[in-house]
Amino acid sequence: MVEISTSILSVKKGEESQTFFALEKAHTDYFHIDVMDGKFVEKNTYKKMLEYASYIKRISNLPLDVHLMVENIDNAINDFLSVEPNIITFHYEACKDKQEVVKYINKIKDNHCKVGLSVKPETDISEIFEFLPYIHVCLVMTVEPGKGGQTLLTDMINKIKTLKDYITNNNIEIDIESDGGINLKTADFVKNAGSNILVSGTAILVANDFKTIIDELKK
Repeated sequence: MVEISTSILSVKKGEESQTFFALEKAHTDYFHIDVMDGKFVEKNTYKKMLEYASYIKRISNLPLDVHLMVENIDNAINDFLSVEPNIITFHYEACKDKQEVVKYINKIKDNHCKVGLSVKPETDISEIFEFLPYIHVCLVMTVEPGKGGQTLLTDMINKIKTLKDYITNNNIEIDIESDGGINLKTADFVKNAGSNILVSGTAILVANDFKTIIDELKK
C-alpha cells in the first residue's frame, strides 16, 4: 500500500491551522517535516519546522515524518524528539564515518522512534546497503535536497529499483520513501520502481482539493 507524507515546507504563515486540518481531513498519512539548518543545505527552516511540528502535535494525532537535512544530527534529534515523531530520518552524507551512522540509528531507536536513512542524488545507493537491516525507512532524494518545487531527477528511478531489488533479494523489511518532484505526472515512476511512501508538498498544497490529489497519488 502506498502512503503519502505531505511536506508542509510551503505552508503559508497565517494559514497553518486550516491547512493542517484540511490535510488531515484529506487523509494524508504523515506530515513531512523538512528540517534544514542553512549549512548542510542552503535554506534554513529549523525554527519554523520545530514550531509547525509542535503545533501539529497539539492539534492532530497523525504521525510526524521528520527529515533532518542538518550537519549537527545529534542536536536535531534531541530537539525533534520533543514532538514525539513517528520517524526521524537523517542523511548518510552528514555523518563523518560509518560508526557515526550506527550511533544515530541506535540513538533514535533508543528513544522509541522509527529510523530513516536518507541519501542525496549523487550518493551510490550501495553505500548504505549494510545499514538497511537496522533501519525502518530508506529515503531516496529524487531532487537535490534544500528546496521545494523542483523537478524529479529521472536517474533516481533506477536507483530506487536497485534498492528495491536488494531489499527483495535479501528479505529485508523496510519502507522505501521518495522525496522530491513528486506529483501526478511522476508518482507512477517512483511507485513502479518500488517506493511505498511518497513525499509530496507543492503538488498537494497548490491543489484546490487536497483529498482528490492525495487519493490519486495513492492509487
